[in-house]
Amino acid sequence: MVDGVLLLVDAAEGPLPGTKFVLKKSLDLNLTPIVVINKIDRKDARPHEVLDLVFDLFISLGANDRQLDFPTIYCIAKQGIAKNELDDPSTDLKPLLDAIITTVPPPPGDTVSPFQMLVTTIDYNDYLGRLGIGRVHRGTIRLGGPMKIIHRDGAAENARVTKIYAFEGLKRVEVEGASAGEIIAIAGMEDVDIGETIADEADPTPLPFVAIEEPTLSMNFLVNNSPFAGQEGKYVTTRHLSERLARELRSNVSMKIELTDSPDTFKVSGRGELHLAILIETMRREGFEFQVSRPEVIYKRIADVLSEPMEHVVIDVPDEFVGVVIENLGRRRAEMKNMIASNGNTRLDFLVPARGLIGFRGEFMTQTKGTGVLHQNFQGYEPYKGDLAHRTKGALIAMETGEAVAYGMWKLQERSVFFVEPGMRVYAGMVVGENAREHDMTVNVCKTKQLTNMRASGSDEAVRLEPPHLMTLEQAIEWIGDDELVEFTPQSIRIRKKTLDTNLRNRMSKKKADPLESPGK
Repeated sequence: MVDGVLLLVDAAEGPLPGTKFVLKKSLDLNLTPIVVINKIDRKDARPHEVLDLVFDLFISLGANDRQLDFPTIYCIAKQGIAKNELDDPSTDLKPLLDAIITTVPPPPGDTVSPFQMLVTTIDYNDYLGRLGIGRVHRGTIRLGGPMKIIHRDGAAENARVTKIYAFEGLKRVEVEGASAGEIIAIAGMEDVDIGETIADEADPTPLPFVAIEEPTLSMNFLVNNSPFAGQEGKYVTTRHLSERLARELRSNVSMKIELTDSPDTFKVSGRGELHLAILIETMRREGFEFQVSRPEVIYKRIADVLSEPMEHVVIDVPDEFVGVVIENLGRRRAEMKNMIASNGNTRLDFLVPARGLIGFRGEFMTQTKGTGVLHQNFQGYEPYKGDLAHRTKGALIAMETGEAVAYGMWKLQERSVFFVEPGMRVYAGMVVGENAREHDMTVNVCKTKQLTNMRASGSDEAVRLEPPHLMTLEQAIEWIGDDELVEFTPQSIRIRKKTLDTNLRNRMSKKKADPLESPGK
């Protein structure tokens, strides 16, 4: 939708994976970026070195001679200062605005030819329905005009413009019409999607389609059927869950939702753990109760070879944490590409399987005591890297429903880490902690000290508990196994077994462990 871009780079951090991603998109569109090196007032700023890194990045991405001759502006954005050279005196942003006027051409376009627009963004309004957003490629559009939507399969659908919105700064303003070069939002076309063309009925010629990034990770969203279902949330039924996920598809076009064999289960696929975690957290805040399964990456067969999605990861950490980060990512099948030390910090460059990054961010922040910075970006598909070591410890499973009691937890804490604290409500089949050994163990955390003729219930030794490990959303998703679920409500995050009944769960595990009998026996 644009004719020019500003490539914003930190004067200390330099180019990151996100920088590479957006720059490649810009160069592919034949744009000439204006490089803005910001935060030149930082103590660890290295603007000249960063400019060299940016130039190397341009070359590695195949920039042409015109694009390599990019203008450079040095900024302290917080103070509203821009400079053409580091030594220049400046008190305002005029050098940056002058560079935009000089470098960015006016939008091209023929206002006389039949209307044509490529939809590059989708929005949704409860009163107007779906909105197709894009820049007018040619021609003029008027309110109520007859249009055609040219879909990806080449089919053309009749449509009529009911509303047109232009953009003024951050505001959306209703207008009667628009012409070539303007960015607008059009209402009245419920079936329009990203990458499709809206054209005049007289000349429905499609523009080249825009590719939509495919999902790389999926998980099942299930209706909450735990004993505490409906106690903390407003929306708990299959209908509520189905309608909410369908509504998400109206604007979140890189997400896919599929029906499964069970009417209460929906398979949701997204661009990664963060993409799905944002949806989960948003639904929690809206009052939904639901459960999710362990996430799984989406594999592909490329040239008859099983391939998996890979992520390009760049990590900046103090030198003292380099060893623990490399060790952790090594267990996750990461391949280190580069390591650069500078002023007490080290930048680590990895290629990591997407499944290896599930839950890594929270663990990384703990290991680096909050001082590490992590950036990741989808790299592509590569041949399967082999099995990953998942959880090696078993679960502590609540035996009965009630409130966790300090006395019941006290005797167990030597060989476990708890996910609950005294006073929290638990139910039979709920995971209340992690066992120090590899097998699951059913425990009674609701056990209280009994009053007898010889002692009072509060006598004897004092009960002291270690602080529990209260799981975050990402940690819970990463921790669970194939036979477990995470229950999300507006107030709680609980881990549970898929099968709550202990006896049924034991019978199922024995059946799975026993070898199949041969037909002759």
